[in-house]
Amino acid sequence: MFSDYLLIIPLFVAVGAGWWLGRFQLLQKQSLESSRNDLSTEYFIGLDHLINENTDEAIESFIRALEINSDTIPAHLALAKLLRRKGDVDRAVGIHQKLLARPDLPPAVYLRIQMALARDYDALGLLDRAENLLREIIQHATDVEYRRQALTLLIKLYEKEREWQYALDSASQLLSIDLVDIQHELAHYCCELALVTQKAGDLSAAERHLRQALVYDKNCCRASLIRAQMQMAQSRWRAAIKSLKQVAQQNALFVSETIAPLSECYRALKGEADFEAYLRHCLGRVPSTTVIIAYAEIIRQQQDVYAAGKFLTEELKKRPSVKGFNRLIDMHIEYGSSSTRQSLSVLRGLTGQLEQSKPIYQCNHCGFAGRLLHWQCPSCKQWGTTGPIQGLEGE
Repeated sequence: MFSDYLLIIPLFVAVGAGWWLGRFQLLQKQSLESSRNDLSTEYFIGLDHLINENTDEAIESFIRALEINSDTIPAHLALAKLLRRKGDVDRAVGIHQKLLARPDLPPAVYLRIQMALARDYDALGLLDRAENLLREIIQHATDVEYRRQALTLLIKLYEKEREWQYALDSASQLLSIDLVDIQHELAHYCCELALVTQKAGDLSAAERHLRQALVYDKNCCRASLIRAQMQMAQSRWRAAIKSLKQVAQQNALFVSETIAPLSECYRALKGEADFEAYLRHCLGRVPSTTVIIAYAEIIRQQQDVYAAGKFLTEELKKRPSVKGFNRLIDMHIEYGSSSTRQSLSVLRGLTGQLEQSKPIYQCNHCGFAGRLLHWQCPSCKQWGTTGPIQGLEGE
């Protein structure tokens, strides 16, 4: 009888344990289902906000719906990126800092979040913080892609700070790990350094930077134009002429920028005949309205205004432009009758306003236009994409 009790007690314990385990699993299942229901509810609320174009409310719902864990980190990064694009950078920083606080992040994920946070700081104008974070990434990253991204962003950051030497040094590091085509940008960094050192009175350093610019990009006409300005300031007229003529081989669109300084150089050397010969060469090879007007002025000085007007008329038939037309009106006013001059003066006032209201330079990358030459486009931030406008409203 006693032995029967010994058999019943283990059976009773086993049944009790089974009941307790079953109850525990049921509670777990109910808790999980409740969590899923909450997640599903928040998800569909966010989706509804998104359909109704309530982006802020949608983001809030998605953030509440996503518990931070290894599976949801990409979703949190995507939401933070969306916040940054919307201009709500402070909240993006909060998300990234919360993610970085997790102790179990894999190294690759940690670097990815750091890169995103550096972009946040850059967007907020906290350039020192962004710089320190990027330098840390470059120092510790073993993945080439992360180093490349960090160096690229660091170079752009130095552009904003106008720290051209640091930009050059970082670009050299980038070239050592990746065959990227940034020679064009490097040449402009050297030109910027040349201007800084020229302003400081160190002309030898400025010349050294310009030589380096042409090593990076032999077609950098900006370097030739800066060099010519420096040489003219020292009355080195022949050297300046050589630099200015080099522009025609580097970028024919910028020949119009060289005509006025070339005229000054040749005038200082009393070499008007050589200037005339160069203008004839340009008319045949790289014609522009500025070249045509300059040659017409020589004809006016050598012959008369009528001959100059006749030449200009023939050239405008082949290459019409508002700028050339205005100069032709000026010539007609000069040799016309008093009644003709009065009528043409009214017309010249109108066409002059039209010319003054039009941009002179335009970026061929984004279309930004203005009356000042920006070697780095203020809109798209591309280097060397802005040049003199061609056609009826330009050269």
